[in-house]
Amino acid sequence: MKFIEEIVVDAFLPTFRALLAEDLRDRGFTQSEVAEALGISQSAVSKYAHGEVSTNERVATDARVVDLVSRIGDGLSTGDMTPVQALVEAEVLIRQLEEGDLLSDLHEEEMPELASYDGFRSIHDPSGRLRTVEQVRSSVRRGLRMLTNTSGFAGLIPNVGSNLVESLPDADSIDDIAAIPGRIFDVKGQATVPGEPEFGVSEHVAGVLLSARDAGADVNAALNIVYDAGVIDDLEDAGYECIEFNPDAPTDPVREVLDGRDLPETFIIYQSGGYGIEPITYILGPDAPTVANVVRVLL
Repeated sequence: MKFIEEIVVDAFLPTFRALLAEDLRDRGFTQSEVAEALGISQSAVSKYAHGEVSTNERVATDARVVDLVSRIGDGLSTGDMTPVQALVEAEVLIRQLEEGDLLSDLHEEEMPELASYDGFRSIHDPSGRLRTVEQVRSSVRRGLRMLTNTSGFAGLIPNVGSNLVESLPDADSIDDIAAIPGRIFDVKGQATVPGEPEFGVSEHVAGVLLSARDAGADVNAALNIVYDAGVIDDLEDAGYECIEFNPDAPTDPVREVLDGRDLPETFIIYQSGGYGIEPITYILGPDAPTVANVVRVLL
């Protein structure tokens, strides 16, 4: 994990200071005057002068950086610019270079995972999609830990496998729903999770969740487990509303059975099988950990 502020410190500042120190020396500043102007020690100025500080070639040759160095050097040498104004001008350029520009590019090279997002805006926006996406992934991981740490969960995994899914708040397709690629399977009595949560990898459970949301249910997560009458009885005894639907219904069976219902925060839907269709129970709720926690009622 590398912060964009580290790119500023490691790449921009040494390069900018080295260029500005050289510019000021060329204008007749002494080493002590350069140090005072830049707010650094004389020994640091000496290191810049002797090339002992690592600089970034892309920053050093960027026309905007070169222009700012020249403007600040001229302003400080003539007295037309104060150190405060010089700092403000540099900060403005840094913010500009961070937003989908040079520093943002350098940041993505250090963290390639950022390439598919909107750079600086995404990682600095507290209500942005990137933060929400990662929060949903984290929520699914927490739910998975609960499931895999619950003794006996493997016995609740149906033949088709289980999946734990959670949607973005505005989800309208499976691409907006995080799930486990390849599903969760029972391997010799152990719930096996094949990979990290990804978006757009579940059609089955994600489709059920989308249908429930389309019917007006205020739910963001779902988990499928085995169906049998005992499972439903145990869930009802624990206080959960359990609703049966017909998987062979000619329209969307989940939406049809839930449409217009006053549903609780967490509820159960199930189907007892059909032609070529394995019976399945679905737990739906506000988030992945809440849904996963329902499993403990059965074990």
